[in-house]
Amino acid sequence: MGEMIEFPSNGSTGQGYLATPSSGSGPGVVVIQEWWGLVPHIKDVADRFAAAGFTALAPDLYHGESTTEPDEAGKKMMAMNIEKAAKDMSGAVEAVGQRSSNAGKVGVVGFCMGGGLALLLGTQRPDKVKAVVPFYGVIPWPAAQPEWSNLAGCAVQGHYAEQDDFANPDTVRKLEADLKSKGVDVEMFIYPGTDHAFFNDTRPDVHDQQASNQAWDRTLDFFRQHLT
Repeated sequence: MGEMIEFPSNGSTGQGYLATPSSGSGPGVVVIQEWWGLVPHIKDVADRFAAAGFTALAPDLYHGESTTEPDEAGKKMMAMNIEKAAKDMSGAVEAVGQRSSNAGKVGVVGFCMGGGLALLLGTQRPDKVKAVVPFYGVIPWPAAQPEWSNLAGCAVQGHYAEQDDFANPDTVRKLEADLKSKGVDVEMFIYPGTDHAFFNDTRPDVHDQQASNQAWDRTLDFFRQHLT
C-alpha cells in the first residue's frame, strides 16, 4: 500500500515509509519505530492507518539499518543522534502535513523507543502536533528530557503494559501526573496481564490480541477526535 519517500530534514534529507488512504488524503499521522528500526511491522502499522483513512508517514531514524537482535537494537538506540532524529521527525511532521487533509493538525504515534520520541516530538513541534499516542514509551537518553509544559496545547493518550520493566505502572502514573500538572490533556491506559510490546503482532511471545484491538480502536478514535 505504501512507498518509501524522501523529504527535507532541516538542511539534509530524511526518508520514510508513506502510506496513503484510498481517498487520496486524510488526517496526518507520524509513526515512529521501535528500537529495531523501520521494520515490516512499523510499515504495516502505517498501512493500517491508511486503511482507516489516515495519511501515515514512518520516518527511518536508522537510515536504512535495522536489526532483530535485542542487544544490537539497544546499542543502536543508545547510539542514535537525538538531534538528527529530532530533525528527521520534524521533517516528517512537515511532509505528512503537506500530504494530509489538515496540515495544521498532525498526530504522532510511537512504540517503545518511538513512544518516548513521540512525546519528545510533541514538545518540540507544538505548533503542528496536536495529538500524541505513546505505546509503552520510554525516554532513555539523559540528554533528552522534554519540557512537558510545551504539550499544554496537545492531547496525549498512552497505552502501557502491566508487566513492563521499561515502563512499569508506577512510572506511567507518575508521568501522567507530571503531564497533568503542566496542563496537558492526558489519559494513560494500562492493560492488565500484558507485556512490553504487546501490540507487536510479529512477536508471539508478547503479543496480546485483545489488548491490541482495544488500544488500536482507542487510538483511531482519539486521532479522529483531535485531528479532524
